[in-house]
Amino acid sequence: MNPIDIIEKYYEPGTRLHRTLIHHGSLVAQKALEIAWKIPHPEIDPAFLEEAAMLHDIGIYLTDSPSIGCRGRYPYICHGYLGREILERHGMTKHALVCERHVGVGIDMEDIRKFSLPIPHREMIPVTLEEQIICFADKFFSKIGVSGSSENSIPEIEKSLEPYGPDKVARFQNWVRLFEEDPKTNRPLHVKEIEA
Repeated sequence: MNPIDIIEKYYEPGTRLHRTLIHHGSLVAQKALEIAWKIPHPEIDPAFLEEAAMLHDIGIYLTDSPSIGCRGRYPYICHGYLGREILERHGMTKHALVCERHVGVGIDMEDIRKFSLPIPHREMIPVTLEEQIICFADKFFSKIGVSGSSENSIPEIEKSLEPYGPDKVARFQNWVRLFEEDPKTNRPLHVKEIEA
């Protein structure tokens, strides 16, 4: 399955929005694959990881987000579950769950009630290791300013999560421990070492 073929059913090639989606998805896919390389694990399928990372934001065109060229009718927060619906129509259930669960560091029922979010009332937290890797990798790249490919720093990401609660920052920090290099040794961490 070529994710570009799926994307081009909804995004006209050559448009600003098409370029933004492809560029952002490519950056997230590259980072996700780098993480997978550092933490070899039987639950990680690199081909799936790349496809799902390319498709995780497929629902953005349905949102009202002029800063990235989207002229849809839904609030941006809806792009995750809308992407899920799109990919489910293509029979891509596993990829669809990545779409729904990558927003923020995941959205739970308490978030939906607390912030009165206009999304379906169900848990949208990354569950599988692959979902967590893509959600984590996504936090490092903005879709605004498509020509740049510089990464957000870990402190910048943590600061952006603070308004949503200390549990969101803690979830991200746990992923940092799982997926980034050990600051003492500069050696890649391995999931089995962390779980021990």
